[in-house]
Amino acid sequence: MLLDTHTLLWFLDDDPQLPSVVRERIENADTSFVSIVSLWEIAIKISIGKLRLNYSFHDLQDLLDRFEIEVLPLAFTDIEQYLNLPLHHRDPFDRMLIAQAMSHDLTLISRDEQFDAYSIQRSRE
Repeated sequence: MLLDTHTLLWFLDDDPQLPSVVRERIENADTSFVSIVSLWEIAIKISIGKLRLNYSFHDLQDLLDRFEIEVLPLAFTDIEQYLNLPLHHRDPFDRMLIAQAMSHDLTLISRDEQFDAYSIQRSRE
């Protein structure tokens, strides 16, 4: 499964907005991924003051390791997939997550219903 940025943050913060069933799925999954794009989005939002974490950005790597969440790098095929996506969703970060979910045959864990316009599997929160 591929975690949307908000899903990752809610999971790490033990935020009640993340349903317990989703938390359990992440904790019990053989493999959970977060895109490098989500980490980039987090860094951008921190730098412009739109996001504050309860831990340092540096500590994020340790948290990912502790919960066995793997960072999914960008591949050339992901970018090619991105180029072929219709513009149902305009957010470039979300579009790249869609492209990666398609390229790697991953279920995207997100509350964003705009993802449903694409031929991906999305697990609703």
